[in-house]
Amino acid sequence: MELKKKDDKHFTVYTDGAARGNPGPSASGFTVFGKGEKIIVQKSFYNGIKTNNFAEYNAVIKALEWCEANIKDSEHIELDFVSDSELVVRQLNGRYKIRSEDMRRLNETVRELSKWFKSVKFHNERRSNHGISTVDAELNALLDSRSEYKK
Repeated sequence: MELKKKDDKHFTVYTDGAARGNPGPSASGFTVFGKGEKIIVQKSFYNGIKTNNFAEYNAVIKALEWCEANIKDSEHIELDFVSDSELVVRQLNGRYKIRSEDMRRLNETVRELSKWFKSVKFHNERRSNHGISTVDAELNALLDSRSEYKK
């Protein structure tokens, strides 16, 4: 699905990551909203055994990759990311130091991918935010559906 040039140039992207255990089975997901709060796409991914912070970063990375591949003229696009991960948002905004080499690599990947767009901003909101809670529900359903969770 490629969005045409005439479509809105501003998108809101809600991301979330989940891990059952830290590390543990994890999933990442995102929802892209266009003009008028119209859902453009909603995706979730199983990550395998990873940390929660990896899952949160991976959600942002997968969303940026999807936007670049599917939104025409990405260099004119403005993206507002909304996440419930205070750590990831503050690291991406330069407010928190990054101590882990793994987190530093993920952060650098987000920064590189962000260069494809006119602007990319990161905001932190509570999980109770409708956009985040929707992604969170998708991730929990995905993790619940994995065979290792069936009782």
